[in-house]
Amino acid sequence: MTTSQLTEQIHLKKSFLCIGLDVDIDKIPKHLLKEEDPIFAFNKAIIDATHQLVVAYKPNLAFYEAQGIKGFQALKKTIDYLNENHPEIFTIADAKRGDIGNTSGMYAKAFFEDLNFDSVTVAPYMGKDSVEPFLAYENKHTILLALTSNEGAFDFQTQSFDGEELYKKVIKTSKDWNNGQNLMYVVGATKAEHLREIRHLIPESFLLVPGVGAQGGSLEEVCKFGMNRKVGLLVNASRAVIYASEDENFAEAAATEAKKLQQEMASYL
Repeated sequence: MTTSQLTEQIHLKKSFLCIGLDVDIDKIPKHLLKEEDPIFAFNKAIIDATHQLVVAYKPNLAFYEAQGIKGFQALKKTIDYLNENHPEIFTIADAKRGDIGNTSGMYAKAFFEDLNFDSVTVAPYMGKDSVEPFLAYENKHTILLALTSNEGAFDFQTQSFDGEELYKKVIKTSKDWNNGQNLMYVVGATKAEHLREIRHLIPESFLLVPGVGAQGGSLEEVCKFGMNRKVGLLVNASRAVIYASEDENFAEAAATEAKKLQQEMASYL
């Protein structure tokens, strides 16, 4: 999917909502545990109930890897289901990968070829040769961790080195990498006060913004400081949506929460 196609979907649905499919087997409704594949059954129900309200889904790989081969099978079935039934939806592998070049090349192959995700999150700490293997794929997107939503982000990302905060150095440097036009960036909603400066550095890039909802980020502030002339935002909500109910009506409850976010987004659009 190109960014133009993604922008088209945002205006069509009046939404820039991404739902994080961070499926904890201990938190899903108990009746699903009787299913042959409880994780996929949960994901399918959430997707069926919310796909008209969202433009992206983001499975967090840790939740699937923790379940071993069964978790990976559930992930594969989930992404196949999305690609076959909702090809207009942008898919994000929240994997936070990043390693030496040949290893990153294998990660890129796994997510872009074998699983056929549209994008993957990547840690920039090891530099350009760890990221460029992902950028080499046409019409695939590498979402670089720039300024994350967790408390520990202040340990390194906002520290100044030679008079410049580290996250700004990462963003500036990344723009010169091969196929840098395929980059998107993670900027946490809990760091909304930094969005104005980030937009000066990357005015045209898409930002993936986690932290709205359970983590307390403000959608209004994200839109005020982060939206560009092409919208340029994917705002992620996970727990607040997918765990809205533990009962058999969990998918309908998730759709209700997603609808609230979509309607607020429509007002800003």
